Amino acid sequence: MSRVIRAAIFQTAWTGDKESMIQVHEQAARDAAAQGAQVLCFQELFYGPYFCQVQDKAFYEYAEQIPEGPIVRRFQALAKELGLVLVLPMYEEEQPGVLYNTAAVIDADGSYLGKYRKHHIPQVPGFWEKFYFRPGNVGWPVFDTAVGKIGVYICYDRHFPEGWRALGLEGAEIVFNPSATSRGLSRYLWQLEQPAAAVANEYFIGAINRVGVEDLGDNDFYGTSYFVDPEAQFVGEVASDKETELVVRDLDLAKLREVRDRWQFYRDRRPEAYSPLTAP
Repeated sequence: MSRVIRAAIFQTAWTGDKESMIQVHEQAARDAAAQGAQVLCFQELFYGPYFCQVQDKAFYEYAEQIPEGPIVRRFQALAKELGLVLVLPMYEEEQPGVLYNTAAVIDADGSYLGKYRKHHIPQVPGFWEKFYFRPGNVGWPVFDTAVGKIGVYICYDRHFPEGWRALGLEGAEIVFNPSATSRGLSRYLWQLEQPAAAVANEYFIGAINRVGVEDLGDNDFYGTSYFVDPEAQFVGEVASDKETELVVRDLDLAKLREVRDRWQFYRDRRPEAYSPLTAP
């Protein structure tokens, strides 16, 4: 039996200031809802530039508490107004000096469901993230939303298979991976890793990447956001590599049972043999 939900992801360029960036995303939410979308995920650190291109403590000011901060409260009201599940990738301050790269999840009635904190933190030229973030410490939660079971992975996490599998074991049906990834180093992986993860873990993935070159560095963010199904098939077209774009797609979650019944990856796992994988 078909179980179709309409899902959306949004890629855009840095506007130059925080408030106008928030307004762009508020309008994207309204546009998604007008197209019948039931769930929407934004890009990594959605209301700011990708400031990790430099190491500057001035950008600590972009962090706020979750869910007590003003941005979460603002989007809770919008989610309730639109009846839209929202995934908000943000900069979180747990307390002064304790900062995380986090995604807050808000249900369609505006209620705050919880957060995911990015586990894997890179520290390479153009991606100086250890200057800004502690590694995540809340596991791999799956959120029971109005549209189904949703998980979140964030950007650099996607290179590590363990979290993808943990989300599947927790029952995720859709996993969103908000990112800020640029041409060059990782472009060849973008349309390889996430379709492979969707197949291996048998769920849908929504992959989001920002676009453009920002004034903090020469990272050229190449967009090409997409949804991919558990057979590694893109759902509709991949988004532009240069332009702001709202991607809205119908996902039939009934396909998950079909694929899982065919392959039985979860039945055939051998967790008792995997202990060496977790050794330091």
